[in-house]
Amino acid sequence: MTDAGRTAITRLVDELKRLRDRAGAPSLNRLAALTAALPHPLPRSTISDKLNARSLPEWEFVASFVTACAAHAERSGVALPPTAVDLDRWAARHLRMLRAVDGARAASRLAASARAELDRHAPETTPETAPERVVVVPRQLPAAPRHFAGRTAELAALDRIAEDAAEPGGAVVVSAIGGTAGIGKTALALHWARRVADRFPDGQLYVDLRGYGPGSPLAPAEAVRGFLDAFAVPPREVPTTPDGQAGLYRSLLAGRRVLVLLDNARDAEQVRSLLPGSAGCLALVTSRDRLASLVAVEGAHPLRLDPLPPAEARSVLADRVGPHRVLAEPEAVDRITAACAGLPLVLAIVAARAAAHPDFSLADLAAELTGARALDVFAGSDRAVDVRTVFSWSYRGLAPAAARLFRLLSLHPGPDVGTVASACLAGVPAREAHRLLRDLADAHLLTEHRPGRFTRHDLLRAYAEELTEEHDGTEERRAATHRLLDHYLRTADRAARLVDPYRVTAELPEQAAGAIPEQVPDTARALAWFAAEHRVLLAVLAQEHAGFDAQAHLLARSLSTYLYRAGYWHDWVCAEQAALRAARRGGDRRGQAAAHRGLARAYLRLDREEAALAQLRLALVRYAELDDRVGQAHTQLNLAEVFDRFGRYPMVLRHARLALDGYRAAAHPAGQAKALNSIGWSLSMQGRHREAVGYCREALDIQLELGDRDGAADTLDSLGHVHHRLHDHALARTFYQRAAELFQETGNRPEEGFTLDHLGDVLAESGEPDAARETWRRAVELLDRGGPAERVDAIRAKLERVGPRSSVTRTGGRSPYEAF
Repeated sequence: MTDAGRTAITRLVDELKRLRDRAGAPSLNRLAALTAALPHPLPRSTISDKLNARSLPEWEFVASFVTACAAHAERSGVALPPTAVDLDRWAARHLRMLRAVDGARAASRLAASARAELDRHAPETTPETAPERVVVVPRQLPAAPRHFAGRTAELAALDRIAEDAAEPGGAVVVSAIGGTAGIGKTALALHWARRVADRFPDGQLYVDLRGYGPGSPLAPAEAVRGFLDAFAVPPREVPTTPDGQAGLYRSLLAGRRVLVLLDNARDAEQVRSLLPGSAGCLALVTSRDRLASLVAVEGAHPLRLDPLPPAEARSVLADRVGPHRVLAEPEAVDRITAACAGLPLVLAIVAARAAAHPDFSLADLAAELTGARALDVFAGSDRAVDVRTVFSWSYRGLAPAAARLFRLLSLHPGPDVGTVASACLAGVPAREAHRLLRDLADAHLLTEHRPGRFTRHDLLRAYAEELTEEHDGTEERRAATHRLLDHYLRTADRAARLVDPYRVTAELPEQAAGAIPEQVPDTARALAWFAAEHRVLLAVLAQEHAGFDAQAHLLARSLSTYLYRAGYWHDWVCAEQAALRAARRGGDRRGQAAAHRGLARAYLRLDREEAALAQLRLALVRYAELDDRVGQAHTQLNLAEVFDRFGRYPMVLRHARLALDGYRAAAHPAGQAKALNSIGWSLSMQGRHREAVGYCREALDIQLELGDRDGAADTLDSLGHVHHRLHDHALARTFYQRAAELFQETGNRPEEGFTLDHLGDVLAESGEPDAARETWRRAVELLDRGGPAERVDAIRAKLERVGPRSSVTRTGGRSPYEAF
């Protein structure tokens, strides 16, 4: 750590100490007790370490410490000003410290590079410092509308609002664009945002909040998580609570100039937690709601969109069909713009039809608009327009197959759909579906917002829903839904098997005729498919499809495999809850047991150990009712993991032995090996190292015979740990090296990093500091994007202090309790 970096840490720590004094100087034991019920409890030793500025204070530490001080002050009758315990302010201070530390590290590295250039023939160079944090500038704005005309006054108003955001020291600026469906809110926002993007050099964020689209509106917490991903925040740095994630999001915006476009909001509450908290940023919100409370409380600048005036409506038509046709038939143009009621969406569809049929006169098009009626969502509007008739122009021009796909796509929950899923809905080959989707996009009935991914306006969805109820019978719609569910289930099952070959599987229902699974030939493609589809799969699970409970349950099971590895803990809980609901509806007791166990594993990642225990007890009851010994053994191994978290190693040993008994009774060799390894681990953690060796050796023999490389790597790591504790450095080194090789072969980067950390300890204690430093550097590279922050910092600390005869402090071991 450089002097500048230590100075930044010291300054933040001094502020924390001052807060503690102002709060009544609670003791370290008192602070530890006050944080016990918080999401991130603080042991007394951790508080002492951080307050002595021995290591970098993580955000979770700061949040828990400030909350505890506030609680002590309140109980002691000490009046603290609100700003003293405002977590948003503390988040900004913490971010400034992180930037100072990163900047100091970068400066140190540059200085070292300069010295090396001047003296490049020197025999030794200063060890390289930790890599500088990469500053990511998000550019999330979708493409601006190709054809945009009019809205001169509104664009000028937005320019004036942006000037307010540029004022130094001013408050965050919020602009709320409101208006009815089809009025052009999103088009205006995107057009203007693209035009002024250079005024926000630190990035542009965008999210469709789906306030008035199909399904449920996007949860603010999900939007925040997407923004953190846009800034490439490593999963290890993402807080587990929504409030913590929102605080980190605002901290990232502190001191930056960022444009945040929040599109299609349901109401003010949906966007309130997404608003920046720092001057220089601008939030642009679009909604059909007036967002009155956002104007009243946050001081948002309202910008209400009215229908386009006739002159601007004519400009829209001229821009799309050509000025010569507009000038040639001015009377017909007036009739068209009047019938379209100034709605840009409707004008765009009319113009597209005119452009596609240059032989049609505008007068003929105007005649088709006469006597139009609006969709039900426009009933009672003073400016009602027959959107059904306008949509029908594009619809009637479709070939029968494309028209059928357009209708059946209304059965898809969104937020977007891919080619193969569309093929399954229609029951046609993927190549045919791709052609039909292109036809729909050309007719402006779909939008290809990403290559191969299609979405559409909610009015078009409503129109398609009406058509499918009119033209497609109940059985045909049910068959289409069956094909869609089966497509997602079989693809997810295949992808999950590639990601985790030893996951618990169940027999799939009979395949629906016409269902086509995606091609996922390898693990990389499987992970990419999950990344593209997991929001869609969550939307599918949020719906209740009568008669398809088995598909829903099994789909949730497969999706959970990905959500666990991707760190989407809250989504994982949602998937397991959906699985439990489906299993209960279908009376599937085995499915209920699996869902209880899955919920426990998800809760454990959110540090909800008590909730995990409750779910595991329910799972044990269900498995006992079914006389399912393997299921009971899996659950016992999960219980061992919970008690390992508590540090209650005798209980760990008890449950691991119960798991072993169950696996042996069921003749389940892979499970036996995991249980044997767990027993060995728990014995070693109790100091019974030589006894542990036998169990781990037996586990390894089984795993090598089965070809279970991941399991063998786990056990080899345990053997390395045991022999390290026995001071047999040669054997520990051998086991750790082989474990790291196997983890590398299976692509398990975090576990490879943990093992390399342990190997570095062995090398350092064996008098090989250079090899230890190189091994630790590799461990940091592997863990920096996904490992626990404290573990990475501990490895970096060892890198800084190790010398030819330096001793090292071992970092924590890894727990081998990832059950099936």
